[in-house]
Amino acid sequence: AYSVPLRAYWSQLFPATVPLSPISRHPNIQTSQGEETPGLCSQTWRSHRCLERSHLCRQYNDSPPLTLEGIKDRVLYVLKLYDKIDSEKRSVNSHFMKDQGLNNLDQVEIIMAMEDKFGFEIPAIDSEKLLCPQEIVDHIADKKDVCG
Repeated sequence: AYSVPLRAYWSQLFPATVPLSPISRHPNIQTSQGEETPGLCSQTWRSHRCLERSHLCRQYNDSPPLTLEGIKDRVLYVLKLYDKIDSEKRSVNSHFMKDQGLNNLDQVEIIMAMEDKFGFEIPAIDSEKLLCPQEIVDHIADKKDVCG
């Protein structure tokens, strides 16, 4: 039988699906109060436990694998949303400071937006070197093991 704190914990996580006691879920087993319960057969109980465990597993998305073209498109999209970058001057090879007239703080904001978009942190020592979109594309491709 489960202890009281564990029972309370599981019933909060899965209120309608978690059996309170595995013994009371089997067919024709008497509970501690002496009443007979029909319960579930062992096969159903096992599949129920597997279903219960699946709620605890990490779910991964079904997004397609990254390509260099996909990374470039996503980087340019993030830059398109950044209001300080002139759309006429925006290209993969435009320098943030020389061509776009951005300062160091703007570059940090762009790098932070890229970190949010791609889901990983770019270390400060690397972010200082990323001064144009193509360098960001190359860095992300290197970190995500994208070839070609």
